[in-house]
Amino acid sequence: MALRAIHEALSVPHQRPRPDRATRRRLRRRVHVAGLALDPMTEGEVVDHVIDTLKRGEGGHLVTPNVDISWAAARDPDVRKIIEGADLVVADGMPLVWAAKLLGTPLPSRVAGADLIWSLTEAATFYRYPIYLLGGPPGVARQAADRLTGRYPGLLVAGTDTPPYGFEATPENYPGLRDAVVAAGPRLVFVGLGFPKQDRLIAMLRKDLPGTWFVGCGSAIAFAAGAVRRAPTWMQRAGLEWLFRLLNEPGRLARRYLLHDLPFALWLLTSCLFRRLFS
Repeated sequence: MALRAIHEALSVPHQRPRPDRATRRRLRRRVHVAGLALDPMTEGEVVDHVIDTLKRGEGGHLVTPNVDISWAAARDPDVRKIIEGADLVVADGMPLVWAAKLLGTPLPSRVAGADLIWSLTEAATFYRYPIYLLGGPPGVARQAADRLTGRYPGLLVAGTDTPPYGFEATPENYPGLRDAVVAAGPRLVFVGLGFPKQDRLIAMLRKDLPGTWFVGCGSAIAFAAGAVRRAPTWMQRAGLEWLFRLLNEPGRLARRYLLHDLPFALWLLTSCLFRRLFS
């Protein structure tokens, strides 16, 4: 049943309202992989797009799907709608890049949230756009802010916050969190609370800050803080970052990676190969 549901999700595109002309031009370039429409952009192009829209006073929502997010989206239509509602969707996961190539519609590169937190912050520093870090274990967002400021002197950090575990289950927690972010007036907010929790929060915050870009970045804040080690570059390029994280956090990640993500990635690549060979 699970594979059947995933197959249907990959085969039938979700219907959306007709976009305006400018949006249609960008959507025509999108690459469809694992039932998701991905923007074929490099990291530099993502940074340029975000800065260009900020200069016009426009904000947005950036999602970086990996295999885990793709697996969740294939099984849950509500999760898929969150991704479809984002302004930019770029592949953070080598299996998605490989799948796109197998389908004959290659993506230029992987664009990882853990890299974007640095490159977007560098651009924000240059243009004097204040940033806000929201997420991670207690104290980690502040540590990340200190390390980012150390690399990019002159960076404007509007604020940092770490919502308590399970905050989303208590509606009373949200007004205070929202008020703190709105009062800080950031132009770029990194939200690292895990998908889809972080992106549901982003959807609510965007109503109050329409001229701000929100980046759902997962563990990127913890990586930037140095609280969690990132895989060596060669493992990232080989698509083995998941293995590095599994070896370092087996208790937390074994079930997710071995029972869900790895089988889904193998199934996705196999199905894309067969589609390419026999279509």
